[in-house]
Amino acid sequence: MHLPFRLDRRPLADAADAASGQGAPGGPLGELPEWNLDDLYPGPDAPALREDLDAARAEAQALADEFEGKMATLSGDAMADAVARYERLQQRLGRVMSYAGLRHYQNTTDPERAKFMGDRHNEVTEITAPTVFFTLELNRIEDAEIERMLGESAALTRYKPWLERLRAYRPYQLSDELEKFLHDQSVVGAAAWNRLFDETMARLTFEVEGEDEPLPLESTLTLLSDADRSRRAAAAAALSTVFAEQLPIFTRIMNTLAKEQEIETRWRKMPSAQTGRHLSNQVEPEVVQALRDAVVEAYPRLSHRYYTLKAGWLGLDKLQHWDRNAPLPDEPDRKIDWAEARATVMDAYAGFSPRMAELAEPFFHNGWIDAPVKPGKAAGAFAHPTVTDAHPYVMLNYLGKTRDVMTLAHELGHGVHQILAADQGEFLSSTPLTLAETASVFGEMLTFRRLLDRETDPKKRRTLLAGKVEDMLNTVVRQIAFYDFECRVHAARAEGELTGDDLGEIWMQVQRESLGPAFEFAPGYETFWAYIPHFIHSPFYVYAYAFGDGLVNALYAVYEESGEGFQDKYFDMLAAGGSKGHKELLAPFGLDATDPQFWQKGLGLIDRMIGELEASEV
Repeated sequence: MHLPFRLDRRPLADAADAASGQGAPGGPLGELPEWNLDDLYPGPDAPALREDLDAARAEAQALADEFEGKMATLSGDAMADAVARYERLQQRLGRVMSYAGLRHYQNTTDPERAKFMGDRHNEVTEITAPTVFFTLELNRIEDAEIERMLGESAALTRYKPWLERLRAYRPYQLSDELEKFLHDQSVVGAAAWNRLFDETMARLTFEVEGEDEPLPLESTLTLLSDADRSRRAAAAAALSTVFAEQLPIFTRIMNTLAKEQEIETRWRKMPSAQTGRHLSNQVEPEVVQALRDAVVEAYPRLSHRYYTLKAGWLGLDKLQHWDRNAPLPDEPDRKIDWAEARATVMDAYAGFSPRMAELAEPFFHNGWIDAPVKPGKAAGAFAHPTVTDAHPYVMLNYLGKTRDVMTLAHELGHGVHQILAADQGEFLSSTPLTLAETASVFGEMLTFRRLLDRETDPKKRRTLLAGKVEDMLNTVVRQIAFYDFECRVHAARAEGELTGDDLGEIWMQVQRESLGPAFEFAPGYETFWAYIPHFIHSPFYVYAYAFGDGLVNALYAVYEESGEGFQDKYFDMLAAGGSKGHKELLAPFGLDATDPQFWQKGLGLIDRMIGELEASEV
C-alpha cells in the first residue's frame, strides 16, 4: 500500500534535536504562524471527509470486483486504467490520513485527536483490505508480460518507474494470505508502538535544578546548548533521570519493533534488516556501505579533530556530552525574531533563483507553517507533502536561535521540492529518502553562505563557521553513528531480548567511536538513545541525512563552479520526484554516488572548514 503519511524530519542530535526556549504566537519572537488545515478538511466532522472515506470504500471494493485474479490478463491500456484508479484511491485516503496525522502532531496529548487518528487508521486499513491483491498480483506477472503491457500503452509507460520499484520487492513477497494478515495486523503492530512512543515522550516533564517549574522535553533539551555550563549539566542530569525512570517502556518498544523487523526480514528472506529501507530508497546496499565506511574512516579528521578544537575554545581538558552543542565563548546570545528569520531565508533563496523564493512564499501567508512551541506539540521539525492535489505543511518549534533559522531553511527546502514534484502524481512524486534530503540541505547551505558572505567580523565569522561544522557533523557523523547503533541493535536482537543496559552499552560504543577522545561521558548518557524518534518511526532512515549532506556538498561545489544553467538543471531534478533514480538525476551535474570517491568530496568540504577554523586560531 502506498504510505499516506510520511514525514521528512530534521536530523536529531541531542540539543539540536529540538527547537529551543519558549515561544508563542504574538510573543517576543513576533507573530509566529500556525497551520490552517482547511485545505485538507475544515474539521474532523467535515462532510467531505466522510464522503471521501465512503467513496474510497466503494472504489476499493470495485477494484477488487473488477480486477482480482485478472491482472495478468489485462491489456496495456486496461492495466493503465487500473493503476490510475488505484493511485486515485491512495490519494483520497492519503488526504484523510494526512489531515488526521497533522492534527494529531499539533497536540499529541489530546485524547480526542489521538482517538481520531487511531480510528481513521483503523478505518483506512479496513477500507484497503480488498485491494491488497493489487500489488501482489502485479508482482506475480512475468517480466515478458509486463513488457507486453508497456509496449501496448503509453499511459502505462508513465508508471514504469513505479512498477520497477514495486517489482524490486518480488523476491521478498509472501503469500496473499500472509500479506493480507500483515495488512490487517498493522494497526496493532509498529503503528501502535510508534503512537505509544510519541504519547509517552509528549507527556514527559523534567525537574531541572534552578528552574522554577518542570520543563517539557523541548525546553530541557535546549538547555544543553545554554552558555552556562552548570545549566547544561543540570539539564543533562534531569534528562538522564527521567530517561532512566522510563527505560523499561522504551526498552520494551525497541525490543518489540526490532523483533518485528527480524521476523518480517526472516519470513521475506531478505538479506538483512536494512534491505527494505534500501529498496524503498532505491539505493544499492554497496553504496550505503561505501558511505558508512567513508564517514567512519573520517571520524579522526572530522569529529575527533573538531571537538578537540572546541574543548580548547571552552577551556576544558575534556568535554562532557552536554558540552557538545555548547555555544562558543564569543557567540552572541540573541534571539532572532520571526520576521528576520523569514527575510534571511527568503533572501538566500531569491539569491539562488527568484523562482525558488516564489515557491517558498505561500508557506508564510497561507497557514502552511506551524512554528510556535506549544504544550503537547510534536518535538523537532518536519515537512509533510500531504497529497499531490493539496500542498505540503511544515512543522517547526521556532524559538529564535541561528539553528532554528537553518531549520526553517531546511524544511522550506523540502516544501519547495514537494511542490515541484507534485506534478508527477501520487505514485511518482515521492522521492527516495536518499534524495529527499537534497533540497532541504541545499536550502540550508544557501542560507549559511548568505550569512557568512555578509559577515565581516572575524569572531562572528568563526562562530558561523563553527556552527555550520557542528550542523554538518550532526548530519553526517552523528547520523552514521545512529545508523551503526541501529545495525548493532537489530543484529543483537536477532540473538535474543535486549536489556536497557545492553542497549546503553551499544549506544556508548558508537558514541565513543564517533565523538572521540575529546569526550568523557558522565553516567546517565547511556540512556539517551531512548528519545530518538527515528529509531522507532523509521528504522535505518538516518543514513539518508548523511547521504543528502554528502550529495549536497558535491552539488554545491558544482553550483559554485557553474555558470548559467545550473538552476534549471536543479529545478528539473527536484521536479522529477521519484520518477528517476539517483544515478540518472545526478548525471546532468557530472556526479555519480556509486563512485567510491564521491563521498570523499563531501567529507573534504567539512575537513577544509575545520582547517579554516584551525587557521583562525593562529
